[in-house]
Amino acid sequence: MATRAAGFVIFRRLCGEIQFLLMRASYGDFHWSSPKGHVDPGEDDFTTALRETQEEAGYSEKDLIIYKEINCTLNYEVKGKPKVVVYWLAEVKDPSKEPVLSEEHTELKWLPKEEAKKQVGFEDNQRLLEEFHKKIPNLS
Repeated sequence: MATRAAGFVIFRRLCGEIQFLLMRASYGDFHWSSPKGHVDPGEDDFTTALRETQEEAGYSEKDLIIYKEINCTLNYEVKGKPKVVVYWLAEVKDPSKEPVLSEEHTELKWLPKEEAKKQVGFEDNQRLLEEFHKKIPNLS
């Protein structure tokens, strides 16, 4: 059975530029990703995304515009075991409000799409950023 996780791909609009939030893990291969985490027993994916974003980045639901209709599921393996991660697109209401990192991350970056894609490295995560970015200009 696959491990489930959920989170938000968070962006902000700053000086006419779209920037994505990436955080560097303080464990494993120190990868860069959007806030996400494991689904707890009895918890649904969306509730997990909200909880993990609050824990890892300090953003609550009231800090975000969440586009529930814009989501994507990634399927990959971690150490030979299947993992499923559901992401929703979310925009920070106040682009000047900086995240507050937990001990799970050592640093953060706000990056435009192409730089964010290079930073995450993984092809599926790059496609996710690309697809979500295409939908942003259509949002009001």
